[in-house]
Amino acid sequence: MSKTIDANNVSVHYGKFLAVEDVSMHIEKNSVTAFIGPSGCGKTTFLRALNRMIETIPGGRVDGSIIMNGIDILDDDVDPVAVRRDVGMVFQRPNPFPTMSIFDNVVAGLKLNGERNKATLQEVAEEALRSANLWNEVKDRLDRPGAGLSGGQQQRLCIARAIAVKPDVLLMDEPCSALDPISTLAIEDLILELKREYTVAIVTHNMQQASRVSDTTGFFTIASVGEPGHLIEMGPTEKIFSTPLEQATEDYITGRFG
Repeated sequence: MSKTIDANNVSVHYGKFLAVEDVSMHIEKNSVTAFIGPSGCGKTTFLRALNRMIETIPGGRVDGSIIMNGIDILDDDVDPVAVRRDVGMVFQRPNPFPTMSIFDNVVAGLKLNGERNKATLQEVAEEALRSANLWNEVKDRLDRPGAGLSGGQQQRLCIARAIAVKPDVLLMDEPCSALDPISTLAIEDLILELKREYTVAIVTHNMQQASRVSDTTGFFTIASVGEPGHLIEMGPTEKIFSTPLEQATEDYITGRFG
């Protein structure tokens, strides 16, 4: 079930370094939210805070609260592994498990969670691949290595792998940056379909992509190198791109940043 997300005064530290400071936002369920901003502004760091991946980095720490359907996922008694099961992640570069078949890539998470029933695994694999608009392209070669697919197909395979475990939220960190224009459009069409079932948050450097796929856009920036990233402005994508409230947002969108 898709979930709303409420981040309240979220700050992210790597040891003594403050990477993101005091970010608060509401993310509506069954929507696409885009995070935009210059390199190093903290948008990917904040995205990874939403499924507690920050804690996998030595010295990584998140302060504040991140409420998903009434539960603060940062509470000490909340299992971070369970959080990452509910909040899936798709990375910048396609990363199928190279030694695994297409089929085994999709069901890897289910097997990790103890599912062994072959009929169930086959049913879930087909459903996930269909949801990722990949089934018709791979249904006759499910036993072949996932790494043998094209870049765009590999990324859709990774999306299928992420949604096979039925997460509530899907995070995407620049999922099209390594892809050609045709594959990029295929992923964008897929994102628009996925929001029917999932809450989607995406980091992108592509302004046109943000305007095409997102309902809401948040602009992050930094005052200078070494300073923490801040959320400057957030609102409906159409408004952010047409009549932003902050000059910094307008400067970035129109290419006058820096």
